[in-house]
Amino acid sequence: MGVDLESKVVLVTGASRGIGKAVAKRFAEKGYRVIVHYNKNKAGAEKTLAELPGKSHQVSQADLADSESLQAMVNNVMQAMGRVDVLVNNAGVFIEHPPAETSFEDWQKAWKETIYTNLIGPADLAYFVARQMIKNAGGRIINISSRGAFRGEPDAPAYGASKAGMNSMSQSLAKALAPLKIFVYTVAPGYVETDMVKDTLEGPGGDEVRAQSPLNRAASPDEIAGLVEYLASDAPEYMTGSIVDINGASYLRN
Repeated sequence: MGVDLESKVVLVTGASRGIGKAVAKRFAEKGYRVIVHYNKNKAGAEKTLAELPGKSHQVSQADLADSESLQAMVNNVMQAMGRVDVLVNNAGVFIEHPPAETSFEDWQKAWKETIYTNLIGPADLAYFVARQMIKNAGGRIINISSRGAFRGEPDAPAYGASKAGMNSMSQSLAKALAPLKIFVYTVAPGYVETDMVKDTLEGPGGDEVRAQSPLNRAASPDEIAGLVEYLASDAPEYMTGSIVDINGASYLRN
């Protein structure tokens, strides 16, 4: 059963493709009004918007590395929709910068762009949205992390660090916001069949990547989207602060 179209709003970052697009579709199918966020891929965001069932959805642009841009987006969403019930912090970057092969200049650039986009931006957006959720008596925040936060990313250490930071941020926010009826969950995927990793999965290393899981495949974006929607709607409040692995048993934590 869908939710009241006029009462539930979800903001999905990085919704122009991949996991974000699948998440936007899943929420639209459930009756939510969806904010399709993008930074540079306006055409992709508009394509996502055109494919969403239902009405009252909209596209919104913001640079995750620019706090003023994020605050302006939230203000615009509030003017248009009146509320945000669910925030899905999905957008992020993966920049390879192996330490033994990268110049210091490129090393610094990779770290700054990754940390600002993958951690500080989502933290700022969570802050701005949570302040609105407090006024509306609660909400849910779902942060998309990665198994790389636990196993390490040797060719992209800033990525692994940013996702480990996101996990810690999520748990801190869960503790801080639970008394205000704002519940925070984290999803930690492994490889997902998206445009971002298409070359890897279809290249000479694709079989090795798929073999990391006993299922011998990567996840589909729809599998991630289904988990995100569950956490936003049906997951118990008592799960707040949880980090949910979805990596096909390719990496198991103790």
